[in-house]
Amino acid sequence: MSLLKRIEKKEPTVPVVPSGNGASAAPPLIEPIRQRQTPAPPQDKLVELRSRLLSKIIAELDPKLDIGHSDELRRSIEEHFNRFLAEEPDVVIGRVERQRLLTQLTAEIMGLGPLEPLLNDNSIDEIMVNGPNMIYIERHGKIERVPARFDSDMHVSRIIDRIVAPLGRRVDEGQPYVDARLPDGSRVNIIIPPLALNGPTITIRKFARTPMTSEDLVKRGAFSNEFNEFMKACVKARLNIVVSGGTGTGKTTMLNVFSSYIPNDERVITIEDAAELQLRQEHVITLESRPKNIEGRGEVTRGDLVVNALRMRPDRILVGECRSAEALDMLQAMNTGHEGSMTTVHANTPRDALHRLETMVLMAGFDLPLKAIREQISSAIDVVVQLERMRDGTRKVVNVSEVQGMEGEVIITQEIFKWENAGMKDGKVMGYLKATGIRPKFIERIEALGIFLPPNIFGLDPRFYQ
Repeated sequence: MSLLKRIEKKEPTVPVVPSGNGASAAPPLIEPIRQRQTPAPPQDKLVELRSRLLSKIIAELDPKLDIGHSDELRRSIEEHFNRFLAEEPDVVIGRVERQRLLTQLTAEIMGLGPLEPLLNDNSIDEIMVNGPNMIYIERHGKIERVPARFDSDMHVSRIIDRIVAPLGRRVDEGQPYVDARLPDGSRVNIIIPPLALNGPTITIRKFARTPMTSEDLVKRGAFSNEFNEFMKACVKARLNIVVSGGTGTGKTTMLNVFSSYIPNDERVITIEDAAELQLRQEHVITLESRPKNIEGRGEVTRGDLVVNALRMRPDRILVGECRSAEALDMLQAMNTGHEGSMTTVHANTPRDALHRLETMVLMAGFDLPLKAIREQISSAIDVVVQLERMRDGTRKVVNVSEVQGMEGEVIITQEIFKWENAGMKDGKVMGYLKATGIRPKFIERIEALGIFLPPNIFGLDPRFYQ
């Protein structure tokens, strides 16, 4: 007889432990080996009930009803819920739990399941799903875990399909990651196994339902009134602007603010991987790139869209983000009469942003000399606005630089505004955006349009300019 069988056959010796009232109790301190090897899985009765009710309600719903936020669909769900719950044997739940169950089922059918309450919470800036059992949020710049969870990997996959299906995109083993967007414009990144070892992973960058204005950002201390007036003049004077910063620094929000200064009589074309910009103008054409289909064909890149946009009679071209070879087409457009264009770049400083543009142009595959690339950049870009996410979670404009041209083989830049740090107070970063006292060379282009900025915007004494 094997050792394992002899151990299983032998009764374990259980010591007698006296209880508090003098009686002897003999709880089993050692379980049989076989029982410890295959423990019974915990049965969540509420999850089982919700799954049964969900299946029944979906089967009974009228397929003609719009799967959106319609009152008629909500009433139909509630009627079926009450009927099917009454038919469940031996189910007794309280009023609060009953309402919570109805809310969860409604979110499953009409929205994004456990994510729906988080999406409706305006204080949440970002939602991070790390597999079915771990959901984190970012609120006021701080990350915290929330008790919401999915039932399984399959549950997460159903919600992912609901996000990407309306956009004509897919997530599977052939395309295990994708960028998408929600109907309100929020950015979504999805990556699934085998690339994501924790399970299906969803990252949602929420955008305000009402786009933030320059006044909102001034109140939050993101930048000063002087910077706001300066950038408003730059946009109206059709200067080419690059917004630079790291991940989560607010580049898209800043691009939205700058785009609000574009006159309403201009034709604007936006080019993005997933449409996120929320322009307020009437004459706006939104273009969105397309990944390869299941056969590996049909891809349309941002560079392709930039080339096509040149034939659409644009007054301005806005590229949501330059990340690769489309930078060359963007620079070509800026240098061939499409002034006033704007884009964003991932970089830590204005100088790094220009270096990244050089690298992205080289990614286009053309054997161009470095000096020619730098000449293209120096003649195309006028202003680089640098954003930074501070230690307290706030986003600030920390640098505004003018691209003045070339000196030898080096691009010359000049700081117009710079962040002055004043330390920390009560956990908040203190400081202000300060003018350096230098008027940019392109001020003549601004004044040619009849826009005259007061000298104090640049930190100069008005008495010398009267």
